[in-house]
Amino acid sequence: MGEERPNLRWGVEQKLQFIEFRLFWEGHVNRSDLIEKFGVSPNQASGDLNRYIALAENNMIYDKSGKTYVRSSCFKPLFLKPDSTQYLAQIRSVAEGVVSPDDAWIGNLPVFDATPAPARGIDPIILRSIVIAIRRVEAIEVLYQSMSAQDPEWRWIAPHALAFDGFRWHARSCCEKSGQYRDFVISRIMDTRQTRAPQKQAMFDIAWEEVIELAVGPHPELSAPQKRAIELDYGMQNGRVSIPVRRALLYYALKRLGLDTEPSARKPQDQQIILLSDPNLSQGASSIGGGIR
Repeated sequence: MGEERPNLRWGVEQKLQFIEFRLFWEGHVNRSDLIEKFGVSPNQASGDLNRYIALAENNMIYDKSGKTYVRSSCFKPLFLKPDSTQYLAQIRSVAEGVVSPDDAWIGNLPVFDATPAPARGIDPIILRSIVIAIRRVEAIEVLYQSMSAQDPEWRWIAPHALAFDGFRWHARSCCEKSGQYRDFVISRIMDTRQTRAPQKQAMFDIAWEEVIELAVGPHPELSAPQKRAIELDYGMQNGRVSIPVRRALLYYALKRLGLDTEPSARKPQDQQIILLSDPNLSQGASSIGGGIR
């Protein structure tokens, strides 16, 4: 960012960040934007705009014809670090109904859609019980439908973390029945009963605590321009990027990246990336932490 950032109260800084957000992404901001977003009076909104001008006078100019402040050609953010990932995540959150358009900072949402994903039927009461057990370091009795059993059964698990594989939410837990750490799909927990202290001291979840680096690069059979496009897609430097992942989540990460099969199984234009790090990672990934139950 530009000049040294002043030390301001949180509420004041939020409004100044909002002004910069609108200037950077939409090119303009006016008093009504602040009134609608923060519920302030017209005088307060004018005061916030004047405060911003005093701190970053070269960042915006007043357009009399449009009756709005517009981004200047020498704009340099002082309170906000523009982030494409956050901007796109905000669009997605609004589109999926997670965030109301009134709560988003984007004033003019672009047309957006995404590939559909099936809604996961997670009971909020069950999720709350799992979260409480994690916070209290307790074991909880759950009625779980495993894919290795015909019918659901009651079992004791000691959850210590939540995990998302890109499609489903899991409770990373020590299963007292097997004595191993496993991933329990939360939507497959039909009911919960009592809680208590773990029956025995759970062993250290090594697979969860260990973070490994996946070195990924463009498929070697792509053309030079195609490789460059892939490098830009993944933010690669010198033909590679390192992706940190917990070993317990390695199976899911490789599957989501399309690295769970041999590169030769797909055309280079479909495979696009290959694993540059230890080739044995993909072979042992499915057995780490017990996989999906």
